[in-house]
Amino acid sequence: MSTSLSQILDRTFGHPRGLLGRFGGRAMAHGNAATELRVVELASIDSGETALVVGPGPGIGLQATADRAGRAIGVDPSPEMLARSRRRCGDEVELRHGTADSTGQPDESVDVVLSVNNVQLWEDRAAGFAELFRVLRPGGRLLLSSHEKWLPVTRHELADEVAAAGFTDLQTWTWDPPGFGASLAAQLRAIKPSA
Repeated sequence: MSTSLSQILDRTFGHPRGLLGRFGGRAMAHGNAATELRVVELASIDSGETALVVGPGPGIGLQATADRAGRAIGVDPSPEMLARSRRRCGDEVELRHGTADSTGQPDESVDVVLSVNNVQLWEDRAAGFAELFRVLRPGGRLLLSSHEKWLPVTRHELADEVAAAGFTDLQTWTWDPPGFGASLAAQLRAIKPSA
């Protein structure tokens, strides 16, 4: 990928900012909504659980998570997306600047981690999966979805990376989101083993 295209994608979707970031936020809110709601549904979040959403963008999935979880936390590297999430979710959620590999969460402090359409933007996936493993409680679960065509590796290779971080009970599948022009989603569920 050329440097200029990489910079444009980062400014639009990776670390949204400025005019491109506003466009990216609208595109994420529209294009990701069905997938985010599906991932939240698949997570079967209990009202007593703490959920961490990595890269909530404009906050659609984070809001759905907050409606189910006892505590919902969102980490995003973009101040603009954190502000959009705050406008959507209000005080129902905790928001902080962060990334998959730097969540700011204590060890074993969350029950479920959700990530939709941002794993392809992580600078270091191995470090991201190691961090998510660290913050999950034993028995906690990771649910991840991404546009299959934008993944830098196959979904099976991605599952191997998740397993290398220590996760077990991996499942991966594809899902065809509703809507015209929706891109096939590669989805994954994994568990942090109990002691």
